[in-house]
Amino acid sequence: MRGIVASLPFALLTVVCWGSYGPVLHHGKTGMDNNSWAQLLCVGISYFVVAVIVPIYVLKSKGEQGEWSAGGVKWGLAAGALGAFGALGIITALTNGGSPTYVMPIVFGCAPVVNTFVSMYMAKLFKEVTPSFYLGIILVALGACGVFAFKPTAATKTTTQLQAEITTVRYDEEQTSATDLAPGSAAEKEATETETAVGELSEATPSAVGSEEKKTNIMLIVGGICLTVLSWGAYGSVLHKSQAMMKGSRLRPLLCVGISYFVLAVIIPILIMSSSGFPEQTTTSGWTFSLLAGVCGSVGALGIILSFTFGGKPVFVMPLVFGGAPIINTMISVMEMEAVSDVSPYFFASLTIVIVGAIVTLVSAPKPGKKKTSSEEDKPLWDQTREENAANIEAVNSENEPAEEVETVITADEPTADEPTADEPAEDEAAEDEETGEEEATNPDDHSEES
Repeated sequence: MRGIVASLPFALLTVVCWGSYGPVLHHGKTGMDNNSWAQLLCVGISYFVVAVIVPIYVLKSKGEQGEWSAGGVKWGLAAGALGAFGALGIITALTNGGSPTYVMPIVFGCAPVVNTFVSMYMAKLFKEVTPSFYLGIILVALGACGVFAFKPTAATKTTTQLQAEITTVRYDEEQTSATDLAPGSAAEKEATETETAVGELSEATPSAVGSEEKKTNIMLIVGGICLTVLSWGAYGSVLHKSQAMMKGSRLRPLLCVGISYFVLAVIIPILIMSSSGFPEQTTTSGWTFSLLAGVCGSVGALGIILSFTFGGKPVFVMPLVFGGAPIINTMISVMEMEAVSDVSPYFFASLTIVIVGAIVTLVSAPKPGKKKTSSEEDKPLWDQTREENAANIEAVNSENEPAEEVETVITADEPTADEPTADEPAEDEAAEDEETGEEEATNPDDHSEES
């Protein structure tokens, strides 16, 4: 119970950060000229600060338990690569017309299924699958289809509505020119200019709407979602293996993740944009929100690691994260669209099915056979470390005790030369009998007086 309470704040931190990741990233795409590589560059910069600079500073100044290992570094770099590919998939889906309202719930619903299959493959547990696990997969699949089918859309003005607004503007202009005290020729000229502008705007409106519709690429949206689901689904298992091979270290695996992000999300985008061209029009808000999205992703990953460190179990932490993050994401996205009343109830029902399916999949996933462990192994990692340090100090103190005390303890239990041992009781009794007989022989008068 204490482990759950200690890990809960870090799990909730991950829920908020990962739930805000999609909307924040989507909010910054316009300011980055809808350039996927530019947004990925911002995410990589944020990861470099949070997952490289900060761990290096802490490791050098304070140190940490655990140790480096070649296998742990390899698995940590692989986890970072998976995280970077997942970020690229999300950015690709959002910059090609996808909305975080339905993209993120599908990702958060399907990623746990992939994570469970990867864990089962690594632990060889396919023979222990239960029917409830398959039920969770079916619920996730049905819910994901429903979320995509009944996804809410932002309120867009049709051509008729725009023409009606243009007519209203023209009528207002005519009324203003009619009441103006200027000469009639000036008023007629102004009315003519207004009609010309209205005509140009009405002619450009259909083409603008059509070009906006062409920007939505369903194939790239689906491809980006699939890439993220596969990458982020395997991310947790790979990162956990890296942490285990580094003897429970928290910052070393995170540092490996940050290095992979720096290579894949900073160096490679710069090389690509140096040949294809950097975005022509960027804004401060675009850079800010894109960098903030990277901070949300990296802090959320750190929250997962801290939750496990302070006694949290995957059976509790991961359902909470993958169940709570879609709710935060949907709340932010729908509030930004200002279309809460226009959202179909089937969308909320599908979202609920996705969350329930993800939780069922995680809870009913086959677990490795439990070994008979002592109560110490169930304690949080920081408790185990403190007890190990105390035991080491006690062992060092015992080694430094004076040798004289040890010899005294040993010799105190050994019998002296004057004391009989357990092997000589019969000889002592025979000697005593002989002495008694001699005394009786030398003093016969004593016996006669007594008689």
